[in-house]
Amino acid sequence: MNPEINMSVSPIFRKDGAKSIYLIFTDGEKSAEILLPDPGSEVKALSNKGFSEDEIKSLIEYVNNDRDNITGVAGKVTPLKAFLGQEQGK
Repeated sequence: MNPEINMSVSPIFRKDGAKSIYLIFTDGEKSAEILLPDPGSEVKALSNKGFSEDEIKSLIEYVNNDRDNITGVAGKVTPLKAFLGQEQGK
């Protein structure tokens, strides 16, 4: 993944018993939202503004390969800390 790309990770959400994590990738004016669902379900791009198709495929591949780490970070994210601008995921 390009080191210039920033990734924001949501807390883990539950809907109908399934867990999901939303990821926002930004690179300057480009942005993409990617959904990381429970294992066994397909990672998919929900929105894309400016990334090429190959870049989106690379982001999805990155999310698939780093699933465990991303899930660990998302498990430590708290909305109140985010609202207060405090560091998350550590």
